[in-house]
Amino acid sequence: MKAPLKSLAMAVGLSVVATGALADDVLVGLITKTNTNPFFVKMKEGATAKAKDMGIELRTAAGRYDGDNDSQVQAIENLIAAGAAGILITPNDPAAIVPTIERARDAGLLVIALDTPLSPASAADATFATDNFKAGVMIGEWAKARMGADAKDAKIALLDLNPSEITVDVARDQGFLKGFGIDLNDPKDIGDETDPRIVGNDVTEGSEEGGRRAMENLLQKDPGINLVYTINEPAAAGAYQALKAVGLEDQVTIVSVDGGCPGVQNVESGVIGATSMQFPLKMASLGVEAIAEYARTGKKPQPSPGKDFHDTGVTLVTDHPVDGIKSISAHAGLGECWG
Repeated sequence: MKAPLKSLAMAVGLSVVATGALADDVLVGLITKTNTNPFFVKMKEGATAKAKDMGIELRTAAGRYDGDNDSQVQAIENLIAAGAAGILITPNDPAAIVPTIERARDAGLLVIALDTPLSPASAADATFATDNFKAGVMIGEWAKARMGADAKDAKIALLDLNPSEITVDVARDQGFLKGFGIDLNDPKDIGDETDPRIVGNDVTEGSEEGGRRAMENLLQKDPGINLVYTINEPAAAGAYQALKAVGLEDQVTIVSVDGGCPGVQNVESGVIGATSMQFPLKMASLGVEAIAEYARTGKKPQPSPGKDFHDTGVTLVTDHPVDGIKSISAHAGLGECWG
């Protein structure tokens, strides 16, 4: 089915990249959580470059804010109507978007979740993502090794995303605790652990201001906190600001997940002890390739061996390497970061 005129696409809120002779034959949609987060900006860059290289058409859309499900629903409906071959999506609400995803699949579109699995994950044809649990385990293992014998006396603050406990949030939090050696109760639930080393959890909305506020709240509970896990690097930067404001920055190790260039720079400057780097450009470019293959042959992408998703990789970045844990330096990470 040929795509409608670009003027129609603009009218329904989709941005359009015209990408060569095959643009009328294969249409791919990319729907991100927002247009502002550098992670999704890099994802869009990767999809755009790959679509241009392959000579297919890419249309992009995004939520107006993190958590905006309605805009993503409308974008999917627009792409179904446009005759897209497939959709790449980072869902704002992994459960609420599922009925619309089902309509897209019933219409013959291939749907690939990027970064954030749907709930249930099987609602998509495939998921291309970081192993977020592994990313959490890596920084948890690093923190435990870095603290050495003092790990038994750790006072841990956990700075999560939001009360919805979406899949990425849960996986990173629980992975960190597992890596640090803390027994999990329900690995699908945040905050139900009973280990006395945990001071508490708070939410950040993944923002610098949210990280600062959450850190202030937990310091009121226990000013002796010496290890901070954060859902992402903006939250880590905010946590550091709160610690520095009360002169406690030197007593605390902060660990995080993302691999954005500002975050890696914060590893280099000592704000963050270690971060797990993910690769949004790779997720998106592989997703475009997969939809193009599906449009040509009907073949759907397969998960990585031993996993229920396609693992796009994760790398530990730190300037304080520990024995037995593979990592790269911040200097090396600046050559691979995004944003």
